[in-house]
Amino acid sequence: MNKAHGFGLIERARALAPLIASEADAIEKTRRLTPPVVTALLENGLYRALLPQNIGGAEAPPEIFMQLLEEVAKADASTAWCLGQCNVCSMTAAYLDPEVAHEIFDAPNSVLAWGAIAHAVNVVPGGYRITARWDFASGSRQANWFGAHVHVTEPDGTTRMNRRGVPEIRTIVFPASKVTMYDVWDVIGLCGTGTDSYSVDDLFIPENFAALRDDFSALREKGPLYGITTYTMFGLGFAAISVGLARAMLDAATNLSREKASVGLKAMRENNAVQGVIGRAEGNLRAARHYIYGTAAEAWRDLNQTGKLSEEHRTAIRLASTWTIHQAAEVVDACYHMVGATAVFRSNGFERRFRDMHTIKQQIQARDTHYEDVGKALLGVGVIPRGPTV
Repeated sequence: MNKAHGFGLIERARALAPLIASEADAIEKTRRLTPPVVTALLENGLYRALLPQNIGGAEAPPEIFMQLLEEVAKADASTAWCLGQCNVCSMTAAYLDPEVAHEIFDAPNSVLAWGAIAHAVNVVPGGYRITARWDFASGSRQANWFGAHVHVTEPDGTTRMNRRGVPEIRTIVFPASKVTMYDVWDVIGLCGTGTDSYSVDDLFIPENFAALRDDFSALREKGPLYGITTYTMFGLGFAAISVGLARAMLDAATNLSREKASVGLKAMRENNAVQGVIGRAEGNLRAARHYIYGTAAEAWRDLNQTGKLSEEHRTAIRLASTWTIHQAAEVVDACYHMVGATAVFRSNGFERRFRDMHTIKQQIQARDTHYEDVGKALLGVGVIPRGPTV
């Protein structure tokens, strides 16, 4: 990995697009990334974009991370989703003891994945012990390390509280060999992400494998990248994936419209309605892309200058991330309806992008309630949550 922050990642992602696109059908059918794709992603360092440099990562700025996801999403949204999820998970390294971070991430094939929901972990001598099951672990089928978010239960049965007076959340990390997997990801979109469930039974977690993730007082890496919480980075990454997916859909619809003519109708390229749909969709997608990238760039610039991501920028990123995902979905919908019956054939790719986009829109980063959170922040009666479990 070149020591320059993120050097070459976008170019490598773009170069891998033909391979990823050629494997997209197999990814869809097997419901996980194929070995050739995983190997290529690992060999090109794309799983290490957000990992600290002193642990062999790129420590790439958000814009580079977003662009590499956008390029991959044009070829296959499931592959981009796994990359986005596992890269953000790797930011946990910035909160771990250096020795532990090296143990987890020194291997060139190291991939960390985790699921949702915070369960309780019990304090025992030297660490913690837990029996629990988690869902929604995107990228889990490529992972050799797993994480999980947990509340801490003290020996006397009380819940440990943090300095803000709410239950402390730790992210525990453990080898994949300790995990039982459950093949449950039978869904309509993002089929290839392998977003399965996993459990552990009476597992001991050493104290130094339990990180106070997204608690800046516990940071061991001081680069500006780690002034951004994982929750915020998920929003930026998934918005970029939505932009890439919508771009692929719009480009495919535009190319089809140059050639297709329906029985009894003028060629699509000469149809005023088609021309209007493509023009509006192009404008809307360009606006959405500039909005999310511009918001990220402004926040990154100020973060580098001040060392802190302000509440104003956290609010701006939350709004831009949510709105961009919704706008991308509108572009995808417009294209899907415009191309007519062609859209329903699996061989053409339109229906897969439609299903993938609407699966993205269903997940936590696209919730309509984010607009309420933004409204509260702008009105001075609330702040943007730091995350669903923090």
